[in-house]
Amino acid sequence: MNNARTPRPASADGAVEDGWFVDDRCTNCDVARQLAPDLIVEVDGRSEVLRQPRGDAETRRLNAAAFACPTRSIRHSAERLNPAADPYPLPLDDNVSLCGHNSPHTAGANSYLLRRPSGTVMMVDTPRWSRALAARYEALGPVTDVLLTHRDHAAHGRQYADHFGARLWIHEGDLDARPDADHVLRGTRAVDIDEGVRAYPLPGHTQGSVLYVADERYCFSGDSFYWSRTTGDIEVAEHVTWYSIRELAASLARTAGLLRFEWLLPGHGDRKRLPLEETAERMRQLTARTRELEPRPIDFTATRW
Repeated sequence: MNNARTPRPASADGAVEDGWFVDDRCTNCDVARQLAPDLIVEVDGRSEVLRQPRGDAETRRLNAAAFACPTRSIRHSAERLNPAADPYPLPLDDNVSLCGHNSPHTAGANSYLLRRPSGTVMMVDTPRWSRALAARYEALGPVTDVLLTHRDHAAHGRQYADHFGARLWIHEGDLDARPDADHVLRGTRAVDIDEGVRAYPLPGHTQGSVLYVADERYCFSGDSFYWSRTTGDIEVAEHVTWYSIRELAASLARTAGLLRFEWLLPGHGDRKRLPLEETAERMRQLTARTRELEPRPIDFTATRW
């Protein structure tokens, strides 16, 4: 892996400025831009620091981006990251937290912790593996289940499940990525896996893609669909649909009308909270748009985050 740093920003007189920067290991995964969109932008197919933070709130956003970055590419020229500034798990509301510490072995995907009324917790997809991180996550409550949305995000599932003494879930279509799973979802019918939590098989992005809906409020969509900052709408990642865009269209036609949620919480792409009625209408429109899509070659550069 290339450990070189990108040149630090230079002022008008050519002097090198100190501060935050993104090094050459950046894979353009979009994680940092989700967390600090006004400070980090895409330039020539990679993330760059647009400007230095102004005040504590913006510094906290850059630290959040730095501790989530899967390649640890967000750096400061004068100091190392301070563990005391690590905000994870980062609450999104009273019941869901973002794990941060995205893993290069899960394509830099986001993962989440879902708190249940009983005080227990479910993990949806996984961050990078670390016993220290696992201890931080289980401080929120006993983790009973690790829910995998699909094969790309399965790398650390067994380690976290074993550490927590939790059940590991995956769909049979992606079972070869985690053959040691404890519970295997099958077919295309929705399955209740806990009170208020339902799994919806959604083949398309991969053969075994699944999304999880909790309490008619939270939709953990994996890589099946996401909120796009570019279009201001819910989108499918048609250019990185590994299995079949036509299967994804059929899955949405079969499933979208059953989904009720306010929070869209994807593996890649932005998170978004909207009223129930609006998410239902946007899902209806997404289903119609996806039906018109044709298979395309895989092209990471074409996805409209």
